[in-house]
Amino acid sequence: MTWLVVEALLYLIRTDVLTYRRGVLALHAVLTASSSSGSAAPGYRLEQICRAADIASILYCKRVLCLQRSAATTMLLRRYGFAAELVIGARIVPFKSHAWVELDGVVLNDKPYTPQLYRELERC
Repeated sequence: MTWLVVEALLYLIRTDVLTYRRGVLALHAVLTASSSSGSAAPGYRLEQICRAADIASILYCKRVLCLQRSAATTMLLRRYGFAAELVIGARIVPFKSHAWVELDGVVLNDKPYTPQLYRELERC
């Protein structure tokens, strides 16, 4: 599990650097171009991967926002063969945007009712 947390930290760093240097559109392009690798080695369960991403978000050197956490979680899940999707949504009044991860329509890293609170803007 320790290696999984380290991997999650590396994905957080990757998303942080990518958005800082090239912007959110570059992150979107990376997520759109990637898909699950199809290899479920070394046998991590979905819950273990999501937990590792949560722990990495706590250990990260600065505050991790929902977009960075969800992008890193999506990339980590895809690395281990899960067809996870990053979803970005917003609500108008009061304006608020949010990002979360879904797998087969089930929210993984947030409350299960999150899609009812936000109108979906993008899925990648």
